[in-house]
Order: sequence, then structure tokens, then C-alpha cells
Amino acid sequence: MSVHNRPPHPNHGPTHDNPSRLILAAALLSLAVPAALALAGPEEPAPDTAQVRTAVERAVAPLQKSLVTYAEKRDCFSCHHQGISLVALEIAQSRGLAIDEDAVAGAVALTLDDLAAAGKSYRKGEGQPGGVTRAAYALWTLEAGKHPADETTLAVVEYLLKADRDRDHWTTSSRRPPMENSHVTTTAVALRALDYYGPKNRSDAVKERTRVARAWLARASPADTEDRVFRLWGLKYAAASPDEINAAVTDLRKSQRADGGWSQTDKLASDAYATGSALVALHQAGGMKTDDPAYRRGVAFLLRTQKPDGTWFVASRSRAFQPYFESGFPYAKDQFIAAAASAWSAAALGLSLPPAR
Repeated sequence: MSVHNRPPHPNHGPTHDNPSRLILAAALLSLAVPAALALAGPEEPAPDTAQVRTAVERAVAPLQKSLVTYAEKRDCFSCHHQGISLVALEIAQSRGLAIDEDAVAGAVALTLDDLAAAGKSYRKGEGQPGGVTRAAYALWTLEAGKHPADETTLAVVEYLLKADRDRDHWTTSSRRPPMENSHVTTTAVALRALDYYGPKNRSDAVKERTRVARAWLARASPADTEDRVFRLWGLKYAAASPDEINAAVTDLRKSQRADGGWSQTDKLASDAYATGSALVALHQAGGMKTDDPAYRRGVAFLLRTQKPDGTWFVASRSRAFQPYFESGFPYAKDQFIAAAASAWSAAALGLSLPPAR
């Protein structure tokens, strides 16, 4: 039964008949308001634009360097290096920052080559190791790199339409938190890929998969920040209603910590991966303005926690499954999640800058 529909207790009269109750209620309210403000955190002044621009410039350098070094060591696409890094670089460039075009072109080429090499597998509906998550993140990378639709993207789209066809969502094929541990993430990036690269002659199939996935996302119960972030993304690309979008925004926003950051899980401290990804989703998918107090507090957290070399450190929670190699990004065994965290953080900070003319 809803609290609002609960009948009054027989011993309770209307509140206006009992002045002492009004006094007690007012006293409790006076205590509750400061407590709520403390939970939300203090009002954060507008960040200094020059400071934010410098922070993004410092972050861009190691991301670009690692793009090049990674391609020298590996010929396979990765969500953490090519994927989110190109999203960050695209945003930085839109804010007037200088970007190494060769590094971006190299990341796009590596992604295309990786997908094209598995073209037959995609056309058969089998895909690659990493499944839907890898395929959809790869198309997000090509989108960020402004690569037009072609035979390779069409093959991946056909695979996405065939994958998990008997379900109302797409599923992850691994358990590597946070990026490859959530059916919500996989569903959201698949929806984004279909929205951007879905061909017109497959519009009915795209619309049907989108409709079904939207209903699943709308009733999903997020388990952590990754779920909340990508549930919001997924609802946007599924053309959900304003009420559904706003509910997802509220759910993500209220999990912000008093220090201004977000944590990957309730038991962990705030970190750059959760914070950066939350801010980007709130702004680009949820419509939150970058001068919103919550966004400002997130920006302040990222500025405080950036390392002198322009990166952010985040400890890995995934079990290693491939031979170790240096990708050109610091933090040794934690370099992959740190690269993703630094890219999300640079993207979030970049969005708070005015667009370039």
C-alpha cells in the first residue's frame, strides 16, 4: 500500500488540531534540511576555465601517446584505449584543443582492420571474442573518429541484430568489471551502434530491437554506477520518454558522493572512471547543464585528483587474461582501467569548456 493512501490511525487527529505536532514537525524539518545539504555537498563555485582547459590539455597528451604505443604492440581493438580515448579526443577537439590527427587516424584504422579481419564471422552472426560489447564499442570508436558507414560497419550491425535475438536485451560475454561486466552496458552500446550505423533498409529490424530493449532498460534495477550510467545512455538511444530519462538522471545524480565524485560500487571510494563516465552521461544523455551544481562538484573532484602527468589512477578489478605488455600508459597492471578513467575524465572536463567557434 502506498504511504499516501494509508488511512489515518484512529488515535491521530488532523495535524492542524494539534499545535504540539506542528512544533515537533518544524523542529525535525530544521534538522533534516542541513543534513540533506551535507549529503549533497557544498555549493561549488564555477570552475576556472583556464584551469579546466589546462587539465584537458595535460590529459590529452598521454592518451594520444598511448594510442600510438598500443598500436605498435597490439593489432586488436580495445574499448579502453581506442574506444573511450577517441570519445575524449573528439570532445577536446570540439572545444578548440589541438589533437594529433595521425593518432586518431591510426586508432580508426586499427579498429577497422580488426573488424574487417573478422568480417566473415560477423556476417555469420558469430562475431569476435568480446561479443556484442566489443563490436558495439568498436562502432562507437568509428563514430567518434567520424568514419562513414561502409561494408564493415554493415556486417557488424547485422551481427548486432542477430545476437541475443531470443532475449529482450543484449548480454555481456565476460565478467571484467566495470566495462565488460554489465548487460546494461552491452545493451546501451549496442543501441548506440544501431542508432548511428543502422542502414535504412534495416530500419524495421532496428526499431523492433530498440523497442524491446527500451522496455527492458526502463524496468531494469541498476546494481552500480556503471549500470546507472549506461542505463541512461541506453534510454536516450532507445528514444525513451522524458519521464524515463529524468528518472534515470535522478537515479544517477543521487548516487554522487559528498566529495563530488562517484564510486564504481557502494563499497569503493570515488574514482575518476565512475565520476568521468557519470558526468558525460548526465550531460550528453541526460541533458544536465555543465553549470549544474552536481556537475561542478564532479569537475572539482576531477581537478583535485588529476596526477601531475595529466592522468588519473584507478585500480583494476579485472583478472588478467592476456600476456602483460606496456601500452604507453602509466600504472603497470592498472594501465587499461586508468586509461579509460583518464579518457572519461578528460571528456567530462572538456564538456564544461565553451565550444570552439
